Amino acid sequence: MVQLSTVEGFVCGGLAGCTAVTFSNPAEVAKTRMQLQGELMKSGGQKAYRNVIDVFVKTWKNEGIRGVQRGLGPAYFYQVALNGCRLGLYEPFRKWSNSRLGYSPAQQVMLTSMGAGSLSTVVGSCLGNPLFLVKTRMQAYSPALPVGTQRCYHHAWHAFSTIVREEGVKGLVRGWDAAVLRGAIGGSVQLPSYIWSKNQLVRHGLGDPNSTWTFLMSSAIAGVILCLVMQPADTTLTRMYNQPTTKGPDGRTVGLLYKNPIDCLWKTLKAEGILGWYKGTTAHFLRIAPHTIITLTSYDLIVRMYLRTRHRSDS
Repeated sequence: MVQLSTVEGFVCGGLAGCTAVTFSNPAEVAKTRMQLQGELMKSGGQKAYRNVIDVFVKTWKNEGIRGVQRGLGPAYFYQVALNGCRLGLYEPFRKWSNSRLGYSPAQQVMLTSMGAGSLSTVVGSCLGNPLFLVKTRMQAYSPALPVGTQRCYHHAWHAFSTIVREEGVKGLVRGWDAAVLRGAIGGSVQLPSYIWSKNQLVRHGLGDPNSTWTFLMSSAIAGVILCLVMQPADTTLTRMYNQPTTKGPDGRTVGLLYKNPIDCLWKTLKAEGILGWYKGTTAHFLRIAPHTIITLTSYDLIVRMYLRTRHRSDS
């Protein structure tokens, strides 16, 4: 990995994430709606969408480009927080862990790589939780074919102000525990699997370490692994964010469906079976594969361009 300061890594990571989410957001909208369809219904309920392609077609037909790209505004800022931390803090965390355990900073150790990936993603998930909350609720809303709890936010700022007014400031951190679970699982495999895949391709002579082909193949492998591992936690997060809320006798706003991520996983399993955890998997893959490819590939390209520019300015 190229040597960057933490701030430089944060900025480059944020730019890479914003580049990726521009293309992956429509699949995120489809994934969110598929995950909420038939929520806690044993029979699956009446389905508004047959599959992910049906979501794309009906959303475009009924809502246009605005529907296909719902939640893109907060998604940009979330990517800055998440990928800025995930990519910018990964190397400092990994090197610190290596030094504490007696390994060379340059050595790739599975334990420290997974730990650094998980910790850096958890930090980003916590910082970006209010943005992910707003994004999910905006993407779930459909004036034509509603699924799940519907909240009509006109824009991101309206969403923030409405949540604070109706649920209090604590409403902005709703679902943080599910976000931490998702971030810990996803972060522990995405970047380490990308680096491992890249090293294997180079070691076996299947790619040059600085070629775009190597970046693309490594990112694709990491995307497949991430999708398979993270899907149940991702479904849980979507449902925790979007569940209806009410004020209890003590004045606290609580969710009506789930108390915590484990409760959500258990209730989903009881009502919908294990396949309920994997609702929206196809849409998730269509989102996570290109998102991972574009994020990690553009990160490497942005870093290379930045270092060339910095080198010219220093010389």
